[in-house]
Amino acid sequence: MSPITDPTAFILANTRLQAVPHAPEIELWLADEVTPIWRLTEEELGEIGLPPPFWAFAWAGGQGLARWLLDHPDEVAGKRVLDFAAGSGMVGVAAMKAGAASVLCADIDPFCAAAVALNAGANGVSLDFTEADLLDWPPPDVEVICAGDVFYEKPMAERVLAWLTSAADRGARVLVGDPLRTYFPKSGLDLLAEYEVPTTRELEDSAVKRTRVWALQRC
Repeated sequence: MSPITDPTAFILANTRLQAVPHAPEIELWLADEVTPIWRLTEEELGEIGLPPPFWAFAWAGGQGLARWLLDHPDEVAGKRVLDFAAGSGMVGVAAMKAGAASVLCADIDPFCAAAVALNAGANGVSLDFTEADLLDWPPPDVEVICAGDVFYEKPMAERVLAWLTSAADRGARVLVGDPLRTYFPKSGLDLLAEYEVPTTRELEDSAVKRTRVWALQRC
């Protein structure tokens, strides 16, 4: 298989535009059973130079967080927002639809730049993007930080939690969407909402995932 030289063309050829199950106000370019990328093995992905395409799926935590923002626009209206580990940019799109002044989507996967741009265009919003690893720096000057599905791997979870905690201590409102993955923190968060989010057994262990939205406590 040939290496990918045009991420935008690859996304358009291998995903399809569809409504997010738990936030149908949002449409994203996503992979599913009828799109080519769905059938690619890990070996085939490696051959074409594609990291695991997390940007091609609407993960449960992100769906819950997007739903919360759409239903509670006061959380972000007129504010500067960071969509951390943005993937598809779903949460960033939700924040802009809810009236955010600006949204910076951050993800170290270079394919996310193309995915975020396409999904912003599909929803008629403007999103900024950076592929810098923000964990190497102090939290940016934003009022709200959104983080969906970031506690799936222990070293990453510990690093992210420390960084998000420092952001909260500096005054940012930190919102987290997560279906209680293995390394989700056991304390220090206030529960805001709980949802039954449609997903797929190809991604999760059930067709519906109980997902929660939390606010990180400040010291």
